Amino acid sequence: MTDSNYKDMEDSMTEDNTENRTAGGIGSLVDNVPKLGFGLMRLPRIDGGNDIDTEQLKEMVDLFLSKGFTYFDTAYGYEGSEAAIAEALVQRHPRESYLLATKLPAWKAKTTADAEQMFWTSLERTGAGYFDYYLLHNLGADRTHTFDDFGIWDFLAKQKQSGLIRHLGFSFHDKASLLDEVLSKHPEVDFVQLQLNYADWENPMVESRKCYETARRHNKPIVIMEPVKGGALTTLPDAAVAVLRKANPKASLASWAIRFAASLDGVITVLSGMSNMDQMRDNVSFMKDFRPLDEQEQEVIVKARIEIEKVPIVPCTSCGYCLPECPQNIAIPGIFEAMNNLLLYGNKRSCSFTYTWNTRLQGKGVASDCIECGACEAVCTQHIAIIEELKRASDMFGE
Repeated sequence: MTDSNYKDMEDSMTEDNTENRTAGGIGSLVDNVPKLGFGLMRLPRIDGGNDIDTEQLKEMVDLFLSKGFTYFDTAYGYEGSEAAIAEALVQRHPRESYLLATKLPAWKAKTTADAEQMFWTSLERTGAGYFDYYLLHNLGADRTHTFDDFGIWDFLAKQKQSGLIRHLGFSFHDKASLLDEVLSKHPEVDFVQLQLNYADWENPMVESRKCYETARRHNKPIVIMEPVKGGALTTLPDAAVAVLRKANPKASLASWAIRFAASLDGVITVLSGMSNMDQMRDNVSFMKDFRPLDEQEQEVIVKARIEIEKVPIVPCTSCGYCLPECPQNIAIPGIFEAMNNLLLYGNKRSCSFTYTWNTRLQGKGVASDCIECGACEAVCTQHIAIIEELKRASDMFGE
């Protein structure tokens, strides 16, 4: 599908969209969106396989909407996600009842035409007619320049003017200094999407706090991603769990992480990549009548962070960006999952099975297959020293 297919739609929506921007404005972004968003990267799968469990997703979508939440976040690069949300959400609920966000990864394109086509493909896949929030996907490191090389900033500005995009922003995985540079160069953006969680708040490799402060200094509202750090903040060291359980025995570990993120000023919503109904039920239970962390709870978070930092786990979020870059087909996130479980819980037998399952039994490479080319490190959103960590994994699992 090309832009010509949407010409009539553009003409009919331009006037309405101009009125919408004038009436609502960017200042309304933070106040008018419920503070829990549905991240559609880690969708439920049938029997743990590759096929998305669309029927379970429909139940999750319905529950999410019934509790008053509206924000759904997908991406061109989330395999099967845009088509799945078309079936589970767009085709089943009135367009005005939800907010849909997706993203364009220009760094995956080879030409300007390829990059622009991603936008039209996302419109076709979702069938949403327009996007409430649209993002340049994953700015940072060597990826950032591709959006300039292909003229994507101007291209998307045109789509916003036509009404196919209501709010335009970008997601970001890098240091605060680069974020400041991008926001200084593009003050026109409506919002930014950042990885913010209490474990990374003072992490010098991720710079969560510094990135947050940079966005606020530029007066940009924030969508928060990875508040639970890809699920890592639900599998904490025993000492950290003890700190949180002592403060509130009934609160889930995920609730501490999501409430921390949602308590920050200037937040549009906090995305949680919910993979099953249990996670959905838990999240909506404490976010329906959201209460920011009080001063004592903030102190509990600091104590838990101190305990987490005592364990040398790998800060992998299983985003998978490294996988297509590896010439050896090494199961990098799966290896780090087994490593972290061993470091946190010490069950060598169980973790060795996890390691074998995630590597050889899935037809993927093991840690010792690494040829140290560095392709994985160039795209790692967490800036992990992957080569050195794979060496550590090889030693831990006796290869």
